[in-house]
Amino acid sequence: MRSLNKFLGLRKALVRLKWLYFTKVWGMDIDPTATFSLSVRFDKTYPKGVHIGAESYVAFDAAILAHDMTRGLYLDTWIGRRCFIGARSVILPGIRIGDECIVASGSIVTKDVPPRSIVAGNPATVIRSDIEVGPFGRFTDAGQPNRLARFAR
Repeated sequence: MRSLNKFLGLRKALVRLKWLYFTKVWGMDIDPTATFSLSVRFDKTYPKGVHIGAESYVAFDAAILAHDMTRGLYLDTWIGRRCFIGARSVILPGIRIGDECIVASGSIVTKDVPPRSIVAGNPATVIRSDIEVGPFGRFTDAGQPNRLARFAR
C-alpha cells in the first residue's frame, strides 16, 4: 500500500507560500501557526478584516467573509486560537468566534460564538459548551479508547 505522506512536505510548503501571499500581499491577519486548506476562501474585498488566531485550522471550501456588498458593510471577522472551521462552512462579516471552538462542516455562522463551544447548522447554533480542544481544534482525547463516551449522556 502506498502512502500520500511523502507529499506532506510539499503541502506544508504550499500552505506557507499561500500564507505569505495572504498576509504580505493582501494584508490579512493570519497567525503563522494557523493552517488552512489550499481551497479555503478568505475575503479579498476587505482582506484586512480577516483575523485568524494561533493553532487554528480552516478546512476546504470554507468562506471567511469580512464584507457585505448589499449592505455596504466592511467588518472585521475574528477566529480565535485553537479553532477548527469545518469544510464548506461560511463565517459572515463581523462575527467573532471565541478561542477553542469547533464550527461543524456546512455551518452558516451568523452570530458570535462563545469560547469553547461547538456550533452547527444553518444558522449555526451552539450544540455543546465547555469543550476541551488542543491545537487545530482537535479534541484532547482524540485517538484514545472510549473517546466517544463524552457524547453518551
